Amino acid sequence: MKKLITAVALLALSSGSFAQDVDKLIKQDEVEHIIKTLSADDMQGRATFTPGIEKAAHFIEGEYERIGLKPMEGNSGYRQNFTMIKTVPVKIEVSINGTAVAPENIGIVGGSAFSWSKPDDAEVVKVTPDQDLRKVYLSALQSDKNQLILVDPKFEAMFKRVRGRSAGGGLAFKGVHEKHALVFVLGTFDDVKSFTANYEVKSQELPLFNVAGIIPGKTKPNEYVIFSGHYDHLGIIKPMDGDSVANGADDDASGTTAVISLAKYYKKLDNNARTLVFVAFTAEEIGEYGSQYFAKTVDPDKVMAMFNIEMIGKASKFGQNSAFITGFERSDFGPILQKNLEGTAFKFYPDPYPDQDLFYRSDNASLAKVGVPAHTISTDQIDIDKYYHTVKDELSTLDMSNITATIRAIALSSRSIVSGADTPKRLAKLER
Repeated sequence: MKKLITAVALLALSSGSFAQDVDKLIKQDEVEHIIKTLSADDMQGRATFTPGIEKAAHFIEGEYERIGLKPMEGNSGYRQNFTMIKTVPVKIEVSINGTAVAPENIGIVGGSAFSWSKPDDAEVVKVTPDQDLRKVYLSALQSDKNQLILVDPKFEAMFKRVRGRSAGGGLAFKGVHEKHALVFVLGTFDDVKSFTANYEVKSQELPLFNVAGIIPGKTKPNEYVIFSGHYDHLGIIKPMDGDSVANGADDDASGTTAVISLAKYYKKLDNNARTLVFVAFTAEEIGEYGSQYFAKTVDPDKVMAMFNIEMIGKASKFGQNSAFITGFERSDFGPILQKNLEGTAFKFYPDPYPDQDLFYRSDNASLAKVGVPAHTISTDQIDIDKYYHTVKDELSTLDMSNITATIRAIALSSRSIVSGADTPKRLAKLER
């Protein structure tokens, strides 16, 4: 009994000591400075392929340099450069049962030109009022089949979002052609006896860049732990109350701020056994392309865990000192983190929004796809967040103490993984 009491006392003392260190090393005023800079109007909403995202990348590079991070192997600097082929539609025509569909009722997801004229060119899918269009959409994206998706007018609002996203064209990695195309049509249709679809595009090659730096491991340098967030957002969008800049303060300047803050924290400690990778991903909002590229550049068997951080700007539905982990049931990542938080008030919960499919909607999915124990940590109440993807996602709407507390909790909860004492169970390569 005395030994047990002594062990508990030592654990409490150790947890208290770590908590004091993390409070001193991760300061709220420094956290606020980073997120304020990233979400400022002069970043123009950080949309991919815009001057705003270039400015954001330059700021992150400067932070990495001040911290003293090293570039990833194979990179001369912090930018992980790659190119993609952007296709812009120049002609869209769809007819069903011999009747042309109005252009405003057509939305196309596809990176290459195509022409359909035979029944076996595409599978016809009807989305009826009792179905969930979002789930149909996500399932279609994961499939490898051409699909003509007929959307009931009940879903007009979401259809407009799909159409708006597709109107800008498609993206594909250079040398990789889209395997399938999706044609969404809004309206009520009887049996589809015939259909045609013609899609013509023009293409251009455009640069993208993740921003990544590392702290080499002291004793296990060939084992990696990733801390990530995406630094892109929506850019300039439809004005609301005279404001057209989608600042993306919570989504995901808050996550990028966490990545920079954690890099600073672990560099000051300078005792990591495993190599730590701190990466700000690009192009998450338009298809998670930055993390998809990154996943091709690392050996997934050497990545022990991924802490992806997405929208930690406001208290979770569980209250203060809490966050949730997507895909909690997929590995023992969550229990390991919680074990490291014994003696603190902070608690991690399983994702309370399974119907939102959040595990697949952030950059962790790109690494989980190749078997990495990759999860997203968030506090966002996505089901009621009225600022999500609007110009109102600004610094003034955030709870800076919540952001700071969550970053500190991630720092504390990651320490046994960083030290090499714990390794989350590996995921099966991700299949929907």
